[in-house]
Amino acid sequence: MIALTNCKAVTVSDGILDHATILVEDGVIKAVGTDVEIPLDAAVLDLTGKWVTPGFIDAHTHFSAMGEPRARGGGDDGNEVTGPVTAHVRIVDALDPFGIAFTPVRSAGFTTCYTMPGSANVIGGTGIAFKLKDGHCIEDIIIPGTEMMKMALGENPKGAYGSQKKAPMTRMGTGAVLRETLFKARQYADEKAAAEAEGKPFKCDFKLEPLVPVVRGEMCCRIHCHRADDILTAVRIGEEFGLDFSVEHVTEGYKIADILAEKQVKCVVGPMRMIPSKMEIWNCTIENPARLEAAGVEFALTADAETATRWLPEEVGVAMAYGLSEAAAFRALTINPARILGLDHRMGTLEPGKDADLAIFDGHPLHNLTRCRATMIDGQFWFNELTEQA
Repeated sequence: MIALTNCKAVTVSDGILDHATILVEDGVIKAVGTDVEIPLDAAVLDLTGKWVTPGFIDAHTHFSAMGEPRARGGGDDGNEVTGPVTAHVRIVDALDPFGIAFTPVRSAGFTTCYTMPGSANVIGGTGIAFKLKDGHCIEDIIIPGTEMMKMALGENPKGAYGSQKKAPMTRMGTGAVLRETLFKARQYADEKAAAEAEGKPFKCDFKLEPLVPVVRGEMCCRIHCHRADDILTAVRIGEEFGLDFSVEHVTEGYKIADILAEKQVKCVVGPMRMIPSKMEIWNCTIENPARLEAAGVEFALTADAETATRWLPEEVGVAMAYGLSEAAAFRALTINPARILGLDHRMGTLEPGKDADLAIFDGHPLHNLTRCRATMIDGQFWFNELTEQA
């Protein structure tokens, strides 16, 4: 057993505790509080002056998928740009457990990330969550059951295919491609269910089969959309087909924050400091999270990156300077992304019974003068710069 003592614990579930103790054993948090009894056989690590948070989570990354490190003229493995609908591809076949992003990102306090295909396609395939620890193979780090379907609206799919004089060339076309595919998938799912109920043979379609859990509401869809009208198109189509979905980026979410709050739309917001490199992100503002919070929207925050994921805490700190509350900032890096991923029963707060995924900082975790000093995943330190060792 390990006892982390005298720390400032950001529990997320029960506020910030001063002079707290956290007990860890067998990869799980055993106790958290200010009056925890420390067993005699525990290895004690005095964290006076340090902050401890749940391990940070980025629910929208492209780890090992976009060709990092990049070479001039090199391609990436995150966009199968051979057709606007590639629901059958899986990012697990591109995620490299030896990728260069793992070390710097976990050294910034991240313990879990989710990687997914890019947004060139209307339907781009499934992503998956993983722990930021070393593994001999991908099965050592991925979290089975976290697969979700990537979709995209806006300029990316219409740019990827419209330039080739192929559908979709417009936002109308993008919506039509998505609706038509979901219609066919729902029809396919109904026919499959009827055949199974009657004990009849059924010819499977490899490209439609991955969409069966989507149209049955059993698999979450992660829908890329920056502009306010694209966000509402995602909501409209999600409601039409009864999808379990989240909207990703939500760059102009502040323009329709009241609608997002009323409908309780799941939002993954960011990046927050994008330059105006394309029309649909011209209105990007660091005030977006604060304005969403003021409207009552719960959201996760993302860097939408690989190695650059390590700078997300600093970016969240800047958002705090523009009105985002401390409590919402911590939720956006911990419990909210955990909920998006369906992992809030395992991570996202400092509570007994949850995975011992922790990050230790030498100051306020979202301050740009602070450094992460240690990262624990499943009860084991995978990064450790603490001067006092157990």
